[in-house]
Amino acid sequence: MKNNTIIISIIAASVLILVGGVALVSRAPRPPEIVASQSAKAEATEMSYDWGTIDLNGGKVEKTFSIRNSGTGPLEIANVKSSCMCTEAQITINGEKSPFFGMHASSSWLGSVQPGGTAELFVVFDPAFHGPSGVGQITRVISLETNDTERKNLEFTLTANVTNE
Repeated sequence: MKNNTIIISIIAASVLILVGGVALVSRAPRPPEIVASQSAKAEATEMSYDWGTIDLNGGKVEKTFSIRNSGTGPLEIANVKSSCMCTEAQITINGEKSPFFGMHASSSWLGSVQPGGTAELFVVFDPAFHGPSGVGQITRVISLETNDTERKNLEFTLTANVTNE
């Protein structure tokens, strides 16, 4: 009898954990669906940047890229992600800032750049994030999706040589 109670308790706890997990996953923000547009044109004159040699303990480093809409219709930007948790990105459009996005970011945020307008992609890299083992050459990528039919995905590459001096 005692064994049956223990088994039933374990089953009940497992079901509660499963139901709770499903509830949490279903509440997570869903990335927006971007509808492709022939009239949106994403232009970025600079797609990569090298910070050069940076000190592991020298503090965070930053870089801002510009994304221009040279089309005749709104350019939508969404699903911003970084390739590593040590790097975050934020979009600013007309003075309004998005949340910061990281490696595992899932957000319902959607930005819209009007024709002739510009979005600023602000990137922050923390060289100390990985501790002393994080020295050497690094490459980090910020990716995002657009509704431009010719440039559905943009990738911005950042490199550095992290030293511990």
